[in-house]
Amino acid sequence: MEDRLSLPVAAVSCRDYRDTALELKLAEVISAVNGLDALKPGARVGIKANLVSAMAPEKAATTHPALLSALVRILLGRGASEVIVGDSPGGLYTPAFVSRVYRASGMDAVIKAGGRLNEDFGQKEGYLKGARVARSFTYTSWIDGVDLLINVSKLKSHGMMGMSNAVKNLFGIVPGTMKPEYHFRFPDHGTFADMLIDLAEFARPVLSITDAIVGMEGNGPTQGSPREIGLILASRSPYNLDLVAAEIIGLSANDVPTLTAATRRGLSPERAKDVELLFGEPLPRLPGFRHVAVRHSLSFSGNRGPLGRAFSFVARRALTSRPTVRRGCIGCKKCAEICPARAIVMKNSKPVIDRTSCIRCFCCQEFCPVGAMQVHRTAIARLLTKQK
Repeated sequence: MEDRLSLPVAAVSCRDYRDTALELKLAEVISAVNGLDALKPGARVGIKANLVSAMAPEKAATTHPALLSALVRILLGRGASEVIVGDSPGGLYTPAFVSRVYRASGMDAVIKAGGRLNEDFGQKEGYLKGARVARSFTYTSWIDGVDLLINVSKLKSHGMMGMSNAVKNLFGIVPGTMKPEYHFRFPDHGTFADMLIDLAEFARPVLSITDAIVGMEGNGPTQGSPREIGLILASRSPYNLDLVAAEIIGLSANDVPTLTAATRRGLSPERAKDVELLFGEPLPRLPGFRHVAVRHSLSFSGNRGPLGRAFSFVARRALTSRPTVRRGCIGCKKCAEICPARAIVMKNSKPVIDRTSCIRCFCCQEFCPVGAMQVHRTAIARLLTKQK
């Protein structure tokens, strides 16, 4: 049996989506990790892209169509009979809504490359024996219609999980309108991370690829700023891939709940330096990469007695990050509509957050169309960690 902990990560430098060698470079990292060994002639291949919202490629919120098109050509050249690109964005999982996302994110390029876009909007109930938290769940049935699934993510900062990459991308197998329900079912960051790991274990992509040519920093995963990273990465382990990607943007396993969960479950090493990196050269650690200011590891549950419990309550209130409405709010009600805890109401055309009901899932921050909802760290938390 293959040792999943030892699966390597390959990386290659690629600075531009217009690079004439992009397809060759992508093929290089795939070949280095034996990523298509399971591909048989005539196989139907599904590509799970990150198409989180109807946003243009230059916004760096979605997997770039140039990379997806190159992958389609590689797969068809290797004998695949059909290549299907799909995702379930945040919102209605309907042909009209998803087609709008396809158009905005430049997915017509996939069709020109010989692939097709998913048009099966069915849903099924899934069950995973041995799951930690998500023993049963609803998933998009299109992934059952392919012989192999390839996971192609975008490297971004993330409001709840610290980083969005390979593992987080597989949350897209849950129909869009059901995602808030899963946030409500698993409101604790650690439990939510375990749910994401369960989904990754169910989907079991044969290969995970990271579009890190241009990633997103700051108010990610949708309203941050594009940041040139200049890399394509690949691995047959989404966990090892995430561990290396986190190191590149200045995060450790302790900063990313999905990596903490993967390490605890024996699915990845604790440190990126324990992952075999192919192509030899040390990967860059980007200077000044701006993260969403969230801390997940603060816990005061061990304090007992009235004074201890009082300290825990005050400390959590003083140190916990929370969504906050900043300038630029257009009163669109999107945050109130998507909030799984119904913690946001509109007053005088502006959102007001009930802090006692907020579960800190940051859906409001993720799907605010103008970036007016942002993650806010308290002054005490910034002082203690010397961050602004």
